[in-house]
Amino acid sequence: MIQFQHVTRSYGNRVAVDRLHLDVAPGELLALLGHNGAGKTTSIKMLVGLLRPSQGQVLVGGYEVSKNPREASKLVGYVPDQPYLYDKLSGREFLEFVGEMYGLHPADVREAVAREASRFQLTEFLDQLTESYSHGMRQRTVFAAALIHEPEVLVVDEPMVGLDPQSIRLVKDLLQEYVQRGKTVLMSTHTLSVAEEIANRVAVMKAGELQFQGTLEELYDLVPQADRTLEALYLSLMEDKSSA
Repeated sequence: MIQFQHVTRSYGNRVAVDRLHLDVAPGELLALLGHNGAGKTTSIKMLVGLLRPSQGQVLVGGYEVSKNPREASKLVGYVPDQPYLYDKLSGREFLEFVGEMYGLHPADVREAVAREASRFQLTEFLDQLTESYSHGMRQRTVFAAALIHEPEVLVVDEPMVGLDPQSIRLVKDLLQEYVQRGKTVLMSTHTLSVAEEIANRVAVMKAGELQFQGTLEELYDLVPQADRTLEALYLSLMEDKSSA
């Protein structure tokens, strides 16, 4: 469903993503791991159409994102690392606006807003201006907006930052339920325990290059001297690559 085909993105002389080749299948949650500056967010921005690759192709559902942005965007819901809302709109107005942007019929917009407000426990403050929302409320509203059109692909960048334990549980359950329905999730995260709990596969980036992609079992085979936790495997892999 998601394909990065030898994708490179440069900023002047600096290469942010270097020849990335990565696939994510339907019914799969892939956790994208790496230090700050590893190229994770740049890769995600190319996937959702906010940046163009310098070389290579990014495809969603067979559509090349840079050449077929409208078709690709209809398949994707995106939760950025910083939740952005229009502060002078209520949560309801914001979600209705997003639904209309995706071309939903007005009756379908109302139904979708009610569905997502219930799912993310937004109903009691849905008619308040979003400028009054806490970070957790804003994050849940952005999640609701990403799912308003029931996309086939959900892309989330650091979804757990600033959430309380109840909201974290809600998001983890949502992501697991999403892939069980045959949909696709690409999640960038520094929260290794979350990746270990819910991801089908992990991909590790460093300095713009893909160091590993596969299951935790395959990662353990690659660095068998490490403790059998994702944190230990990840740190061991980074140290091995640094000293190579």
